[in-house]
Amino acid sequence: MRIQQRVQQVWSTFSDRRRRKVRSLARHCNDARLRCRVLIILNLLQNRSPALIAQVLHCARSLVYAVAHKFIADQEVGLLDRRADNGNSKASSSHDLVVVILVAYAPRDFGRRRPTWTQELLVLVLRQLTGLRISRATMCRWLKRLGIRRGRPKPFVCCPWRRQRRRRRLRKLQEVIAKAGANEVVVYADEVDIDLNPKIGPDYMLRGQQKWVQTPGVNEKRYLAGALNIHGGRLTYSEWMNKSSDLFIGLLHELARAYPGARKIHVILDNYKIHKSQRTKLALAALQGRIELHFLPPYCPDENRIERLWRDLHDNVTRNHGCATMHDLMKEVRHYLRHKSRLLAKAYKLHTSPVT
Repeated sequence: MRIQQRVQQVWSTFSDRRRRKVRSLARHCNDARLRCRVLIILNLLQNRSPALIAQVLHCARSLVYAVAHKFIADQEVGLLDRRADNGNSKASSSHDLVVVILVAYAPRDFGRRRPTWTQELLVLVLRQLTGLRISRATMCRWLKRLGIRRGRPKPFVCCPWRRQRRRRRLRKLQEVIAKAGANEVVVYADEVDIDLNPKIGPDYMLRGQQKWVQTPGVNEKRYLAGALNIHGGRLTYSEWMNKSSDLFIGLLHELARAYPGARKIHVILDNYKIHKSQRTKLALAALQGRIELHFLPPYCPDENRIERLWRDLHDNVTRNHGCATMHDLMKEVRHYLRHKSRLLAKAYKLHTSPVT
């Protein structure tokens, strides 16, 4: 006998009141899983095939048969989720702590050669440490419940200075910011590379399709040097064909023109060689001491506030871009920087304005 006919036989024993109650679950039930099981039964009563029901409800055909057999055996009770009757969960809070510790470290810390975790490897190592045997699907739900996600690690270079020396330099820079007078300006400065060859990053795509990003046969580069005012949010930048002292000297002259009334312009920046070259020192001397450089500890990009602006520039312009020429790309870069500078100035103004 077909599964539809067996379900219809059970349904024929129901009273009108029981039938109305089951149908109401399909319209008013808040449990999506229960509503799906009820819809499976109602579709079987319409003599629809399990394959068609699975396709319409976006579920597995095996689920259609499983729900039908439970309904035939237990009637309405078979539609309920009775996993709570399975007994106590094998996993406890101590196992949660073990999973968190595993994810916080690398597989090589536990004798494995693989550098990154997979759900299968987590299941295996967890069983070796605690004796708990679970499936990969259970581990998937477990990670989701604990708020553990797959992400992209952040690369970094360890600062060669001792911690005390690094902290002293950072405190000194904070003192420069705190002691800056009304006629003094403090900016964070850094350089960024603009490549015609686009940076490839994640994007939303339709299932079964992959987007294409055209890349040039020969890469072409431009370089920007920028300075971000930490109090007003104003962005000053210069462009150059190569990453030489001329690029940074151009930024120094742009700063001198942008702040004509400033007695002193304090520039906080990294230790790149063009910031300390002889040509840079001559340019600083020509500006008659109006600009003073303050160097960050080595390999501390997170302490330079303009680094976030460059990351936003890559996210909004250079990543997956479709510009065919450097002229078009730089046009987009300049437009974004002008727009971003206005937004930063407005945000800084709202942040520092007094409350009335």
